[in-house]
Amino acid sequence: MNNLDDLLSEGVRGRRVLVRADLNVPLDGDKITDDGRVRASLPTIEKLTGAGARVVVTAHLGRPKGEPDPQFSLAPVARRLGELLGTEVPVAGDVTGDSARSVVGGLADGSVALLENVRFDARETSKDEAERGAFARELADVVGDGAAFVSDGFGVVHRKQASVYDVAKLLPGYAGGLVLSEVDVLRTLTGDPRRPYVVVLGGSKVSDKFGVIEALLPKVDKLLIGGGMAYTFLAAQGHQVGSSLLQNDQLDATRELLAKHGDKLVLPVDVVVADAFAADAKTQVVDADAIPEGWMGLDIGPRSVELFAETLRGAGTVFWNGPAGVFEFEAFAAGTRGVAQSIVDSDAFSVVGGGDSAAAVRSLGLPEDGFSHISTGGGASLEFLEGKDLPGVAVLEGND
Repeated sequence: MNNLDDLLSEGVRGRRVLVRADLNVPLDGDKITDDGRVRASLPTIEKLTGAGARVVVTAHLGRPKGEPDPQFSLAPVARRLGELLGTEVPVAGDVTGDSARSVVGGLADGSVALLENVRFDARETSKDEAERGAFARELADVVGDGAAFVSDGFGVVHRKQASVYDVAKLLPGYAGGLVLSEVDVLRTLTGDPRRPYVVVLGGSKVSDKFGVIEALLPKVDKLLIGGGMAYTFLAAQGHQVGSSLLQNDQLDATRELLAKHGDKLVLPVDVVVADAFAADAKTQVVDADAIPEGWMGLDIGPRSVELFAETLRGAGTVFWNGPAGVFEFEAFAAGTRGVAQSIVDSDAFSVVGGGDSAAAVRSLGLPEDGFSHISTGGGASLEFLEGKDLPGVAVLEGND
């Protein structure tokens, strides 16, 4: 697929370039609590502005209901982007209306503007191709004749949405540096990874990860299970899990996985349980098969951390997606911290699969350069490893 370097070789000075970035950052009021995705967008934007392009960034934030909602405005993101770039980044008051056209029309060579949250327009995520296509046409019209499109939001390329997929059919499309590097890394994992190949999966629900678990188990040497999803596995083994998160509708399928691939699956042997889901709850460490009635597991225990670490020490390749516990509460952060540190300490080619795992790396103070690659797209990473087509990539490759 054509990439950013191809576009730059054509010359972009004075040319408008629509960049689809992933700027879906966590907010506390109007304060960004983790700017990792904003920082990840910088290299592509800076290459374009350095070459004199007039860069128009489009992105989403949160889940507004298809109409403007001030709590999901991209204004805080524009401020942070401007701080990182060292220049003011104006944000339009709408997506494709008069304000957008005015802001874009005022761009000088080498400058950047941000359109308002694309999900303020319901057509962005519509299942109706005609509706999405009409919105994509409006986006293309905002940047005008001769413009190009750069897809650099890896966290959204698994979605067939107007600003990701349909606009790439209207403007000459190029993969940004972030998308290109993400795809290259994931192709390493799906190709011939250095062995042993160990995957660590956490998060809350088995149902969210079942497809990728089934796809990965024939390919990996070990698959370590943590997080809330571990309790469905423990229950499938016949253990009582108290009031821990449990998906009863997944038990039969989980039993089948254990019967078929039990030699590859590694489950917690002890857990940190609490009497309530709260930062100040009473806690105790118990064996994984001895969770008391009325108590809930919120983290893997110290023996489980060591068990996981032992497996990770000898790994050649590691993919990690999903925390081992409720790391947002310090009382239940030790499991995630321990697993992550074991990956850092290993000699493996290590990939952090975005989402909460990437947030945990930063919030727990772990060295980002201790991992070979930290993805910006958790869902996109998982779907790629599951073997699904990513519409936002396929359209750039001309396969859709």
